[in-house]
Amino acid sequence: MKRVGCLFLAVAPIATVLVFLFGSGSESGDAQDGASSARHGSGGGSERSKDDAAVARMPPGLAAPGKKEIAQEIVASAENSTLDWKGQYGYIEDIGDGQGYTAGIIGFCTGTHDLLTLVRNYTDDHPDNGLAKYLPALRKVDGSDSHEGLDPGFPDAWRREAGKPAFDRAQERERDEVYFDPAVRQGKLDGLSTLGQFIYYDAMVLHGPGTSGSGFYALVDRAKERADSPDEGGDEEKYLAAFLDVGEEAMKERRADIDTSRIDTAQRRFLDAGNFGLDKPLKWKVYGESYDIT
Repeated sequence: MKRVGCLFLAVAPIATVLVFLFGSGSESGDAQDGASSARHGSGGGSERSKDDAAVARMPPGLAAPGKKEIAQEIVASAENSTLDWKGQYGYIEDIGDGQGYTAGIIGFCTGTHDLLTLVRNYTDDHPDNGLAKYLPALRKVDGSDSHEGLDPGFPDAWRREAGKPAFDRAQERERDEVYFDPAVRQGKLDGLSTLGQFIYYDAMVLHGPGTSGSGFYALVDRAKERADSPDEGGDEEKYLAAFLDVGEEAMKERRADIDTSRIDTAQRRFLDAGNFGLDKPLKWKVYGESYDIT
């Protein structure tokens, strides 16, 4: 069961980020990729090309297959109270967080645009899928907690579709393009270790790729007001501590009584141990439950 829920609608759905960055409401793949990988929500084509070339020369970090698997397991412990992230393709429920249905391996939400984007892209490739008929309803409820047009059939349709390899791959692709790849890219540009890249990734999942309020890129800017990042000549431990501080503050701004253990007894534990490589064995707690990867 996902305990915290999607937070980033409080900032802006992904479509709003596109408007901020590109002056357009376009939901094209090119625009979304540009929004997802924007450096601090800005930068022209030449700057991005330069950054891409720099990132390509760097070690894989969190993108290395073994590290990426660890990342998915740790995030799943916070999102679904399990390490078995591959068992979550068919997960769907309304957890009462004001974002409608939460579903799939990364907690796509009907109220925060990413679930709509996933189903739309999947339907482009597989027009006869069982979720396609819900696209009009998903567009209508986007940005709200409404189930109008989705009940009673949408949850069962999601679970049935999740048994198909193509839909599972579509979930992974959306996760990577919107959350994982942009977070790792930004982490590398900021000079962060594998641990730092993971901390960015978890924040991207929780807060979304927003450029204002408590969106991910806004949190990066807030953290840099408190401590220099390594690419600015700062100490990574101090910078990551500052980033975790602003992330926790953003969570509490959203809901004062929110459980912040995904930071307090997981990420801070790794940081305090100096485990910048995110190396096994790893032991942590989320919501009072203990986990380990050995």
